[in-house]
Amino acid sequence: MKHTLKIIVLLLTFLTIGCKSDAPFIWEGANVYFMMTDRFNNGDPSNDKILNRSKGTGKLRGFEGGDIKGITQKIEEGYFRNLGINVIWFTPVVEQIHGSVDEGTGNTYAFHGYWAKDWTKIDPNYGTEEDLKELVETAHDNGIRILMDVVMNHTGPVTEKDPVWPDNWVRTSPKCDFQKYNTTVTCTLVENLPDIKTESNEVVELPQTLIDKWKAEGRLETEIAELDVFFDKTGLKKSPKNYIIKWLTDYVRELGIDGFRVDTVKHVEEGVWKVLSEQAKLAFAEWKSNNWLKVLDDNEFYMLGELYGYEIDKERYYSFEDQKVDYFANGFDNLINFQFKYDARQGDYEELFNKYTQILNSSLKSKSVMNYVTSHDDGQPFDKERKRTYESATKLLLTPGISQVYYGDETARSLIIEGAKGDATLRSFMNWDDLETEETKSLLEHWQKLGTFRRDHPSIGAGKHSMISKSPYVFARSYDDEKIMDKVVIGLDLPKGIKTLKIDSVFEEGTTLTDRYSGIEVSVTNNEVIIDSEYGIVLLEKS
Repeated sequence: MKHTLKIIVLLLTFLTIGCKSDAPFIWEGANVYFMMTDRFNNGDPSNDKILNRSKGTGKLRGFEGGDIKGITQKIEEGYFRNLGINVIWFTPVVEQIHGSVDEGTGNTYAFHGYWAKDWTKIDPNYGTEEDLKELVETAHDNGIRILMDVVMNHTGPVTEKDPVWPDNWVRTSPKCDFQKYNTTVTCTLVENLPDIKTESNEVVELPQTLIDKWKAEGRLETEIAELDVFFDKTGLKKSPKNYIIKWLTDYVRELGIDGFRVDTVKHVEEGVWKVLSEQAKLAFAEWKSNNWLKVLDDNEFYMLGELYGYEIDKERYYSFEDQKVDYFANGFDNLINFQFKYDARQGDYEELFNKYTQILNSSLKSKSVMNYVTSHDDGQPFDKERKRTYESATKLLLTPGISQVYYGDETARSLIIEGAKGDATLRSFMNWDDLETEETKSLLEHWQKLGTFRRDHPSIGAGKHSMISKSPYVFARSYDDEKIMDKVVIGLDLPKGIKTLKIDSVFEEGTTLTDRYSGIEVSVTNNEVIIDSEYGIVLLEKS
């Protein structure tokens, strides 16, 4: 009887896992959606006015109501599924400083999430721990992984409501000059942004302000007990970095967070990231062991880094003036590629695709880069005036590597907001109302067709690229490992109406193929297909 029950449970587990994703998931081919938590969707208006964050601010520099429930709501509505998204990354949701600062661009609150006050708590403007748990579970139920945005380099600025942490935790000077390794790492990024002493191995006590806060919230004893268990189990010292590593990996251990997007990578000693990765992998394995009915696949925890200035041409290494560092060897599976927008502007499709497949299948094999056309802090995106929105989608979603869609890329959300200074102009609220217009609907459909095709075919981002013909431009992508075999044929810049595409034996003679862009079915005849569609794009898969 026991064996029968075990078999039934295993079958149910298999069926549960199988229902969560229609396509095999490979991190290196992921399609990631990135949004500012506060600017995407307001799912709970009751948390809009909270913590007395009520001072007037500069344009787009205060909290505007977006929250965790708003993201969950859009998952449930199928917005991400229809867009072909299989990973969601949102800006940090841990508790932020309560006060505001004036950086010369108007009074600013920590709406963006990068000014932590307490890593152990969710900021009430974003929601609650339960809201985050529901988001992760809803995402997983829809075959979507979660990348949690994490910061270890600094606390939030010092304000009248947010005192500086003790000297054995942070430094407030010197300011970084970014010339050499030490003057990039052992320093403060900007004025009034206390730098965590991540290089320190000194055993330190918790900041008194944090102790007082936890006591007032009725959780001091619980937090202390959990810290003791963690440090006893890991053997790590109670140094500043290891406290934060414990607090960050708790979200993995308790919620099953699938990966971290790590902020300000080059401003922290690379060995620290290696420890974070090791502890996060252990935490993820622990969560899987305790929640095996909810496990999506056998992937390990994933680490993606924002190493400002990293470019795919640099391959494994980032160079400071006085030394080189291989961050891929220190915990990272992927680094954001700041070069993509330049490559996308200068090269034609084949030049772009071939370059990326060559690097990703040689020096970066088993690793990857994440490409983007727009982000929250890149003041010179690929298409700031939103005049090349269709091209943006085609190049981003069909280039080898991970693709990162920034909220509103797919709806041409304006990146030029009158009265907004600096990066605030990139951070307006999501333009949901524009979906009522035919122009925006048509653009969104283009992103959806390419995105869902990419999601369903790991060969596009993680496979090998090969050109079949230059004119008309037709190419193949293929992925083949022990578990997954996938291949597609794609044509771009094709004439509207009748067009002939060579198949180059990618698919066998007589095979029925579907063009996912038009929905037309065709058969391979004489090693080619003939399609009569109104579009200049063809996305061929085996029917």
